[in-house]
Amino acid sequence: MILLTGGAGYIGSHCVKRLMSKGYEVAVLDNLSRGFRDAVVTPYFYEGDIGDRAILEKIFTEHKIEAVMHFSAFAAVGESVEHPDMYYKNNVAQTLTLITACRDFGVNNFIFSSTCATYGDVKKVPISEDTPIAPLNPYGWSKRMVELILDDFSKAYGMHYCIFRYFNAAGADPEGQLRERHDPETHLIPLVLQVAQGKRQSIKVFGTDYPTPDGTCIRDYIHVDDLSEAHILGLEYLKREKKNGIFNLGSENGFSVREVIDVCRKVTGKEIPEVMVERRPGDAPKLVADSTKAKTILGWQPKESELEYIVETAWKSMK
Repeated sequence: MILLTGGAGYIGSHCVKRLMSKGYEVAVLDNLSRGFRDAVVTPYFYEGDIGDRAILEKIFTEHKIEAVMHFSAFAAVGESVEHPDMYYKNNVAQTLTLITACRDFGVNNFIFSSTCATYGDVKKVPISEDTPIAPLNPYGWSKRMVELILDDFSKAYGMHYCIFRYFNAAGADPEGQLRERHDPETHLIPLVLQVAQGKRQSIKVFGTDYPTPDGTCIRDYIHVDDLSEAHILGLEYLKREKKNGIFNLGSENGFSVREVIDVCRKVTGKEIPEVMVERRPGDAPKLVADSTKAKTILGWQPKESELEYIVETAWKSMK
């Protein structure tokens, strides 16, 4: 059985569904602070914190856990700048409790959802895994700290890890069972589509003076189902090779904020007004992945990350 933390959240819930479609049994641990109970598609659900040693012992005692996939983290850059205490407590301190429990119960395969925010304001794009690490915000630093903890635990206790540095997760389950939900919503595509729905009057564009062709930030968008598939390949890699790995997960295509808005207009047929505002602290001008390593070592091939398809699945799920 796989223990998946954060399985009531956006990416976690999609990964649970993909794992179960491949025949895996999955247990979910989620405190529902930012997830949704109706997004949990496995019968094995535990409500609680990843930092609660008692509930971790209960799960590891009741089930034979072969690996942990860790998705439980706060993930908003702006919020991390305003409330770094939240991010270091949840993303680092509580994760340490989880990793320690894995060691104590002999769970030696750990798959961690990291982020391209560990790279910071890079000088060379596309970004490969050997790019210097220099986060611009507490969110990025919190993820980097867990990467270092995993490496130290591997050296000291023989644990094996697979770290995935996501670029921008987007899109939704094409069958419509699952969708992207955040409260408050912080991701660009659902925010733009909320304007198309009439739930917002306009979309804010944070900064129009970046050193990019149209002055807005450029990001690499990857479909959530392609991310989920990478986690299964990472699990199989750990079981087969018993080696550690750090992998970028991105489509290797960059789109500016204005380009994303234009695709949303095309898919929805709505006007979608824009409002230009000041830059947000901690935002890098351009983040685009080099995912060669994941493709070469894991055999990962993103199949659903064309931007228009991403927006179509997100729009369908919201309607």
